[in-house]
Amino acid sequence: MTSFLTQRARVHDARLPLHRRHSALRTCLTLFAPYGFRATYHHLTLSAGIPRRLEADPDALVRAVEELHEARVLWLARAEEYVVRRRAEKRAGRRAVANPRPWWLRSSWAGPDRAWHEDPLRHPSMRLSEYVRRQNAMLDGADLPGCPACGDEGLPESVSTGHGWVELCRACAWTAVPCPCGQRHRLVPELPYGWKEIWQRAHMSDDGMPIPYWPPGRPVGCGAANARDTGSRQPE
Repeated sequence: MTSFLTQRARVHDARLPLHRRHSALRTCLTLFAPYGFRATYHHLTLSAGIPRRLEADPDALVRAVEELHEARVLWLARAEEYVVRRRAEKRAGRRAVANPRPWWLRSSWAGPDRAWHEDPLRHPSMRLSEYVRRQNAMLDGADLPGCPACGDEGLPESVSTGHGWVELCRACAWTAVPCPCGQRHRLVPELPYGWKEIWQRAHMSDDGMPIPYWPPGRPVGCGAANARDTGSRQPE
């Protein structure tokens, strides 16, 4: 299995064709993606300004992989601390994993960030390293204001599940209050997206700036897109 650092070096290697360097970035994302693969890639296209035509700004790939690397270094340090502590706990006979589980061990389909996997245009706008620092701080018991994921302090939006209501962060769709039934419900984007178009950066111009509305009728930007469950909005 290839390593993150090997693929990071390939992204930096200006001797390689751009499509190979872009493919190396993709492999890095399969090894570490705080917002999930698709949402993290979408985030990096915006934060690093990866243009639709890679030839227009090859250094954008380097900026993207370095942002990812910075966050991964923070995560690795914390994950290694966790491994050491768990080994000590097991030797002491405490084999059960304490709740809440570390943020990187959450199930992508059962966790409060499920929306990012179903609608990759919705995710925090902060740099990946800031997201990791925020999650680590909360793991230490810090009581941070606003949305646990992005820090937004606006009122959540209520979305019907057909038999109850969930509350989602308006900025990034983090599940603040789950459905009373205890089950996670699929979040269906109000306006559909095409993963192929995201991968080909149809939402970006050749100068590395996001196209104002993509898909049509939906603003581009981290956490700026709206998503809805299959139900309707709760009346005000």
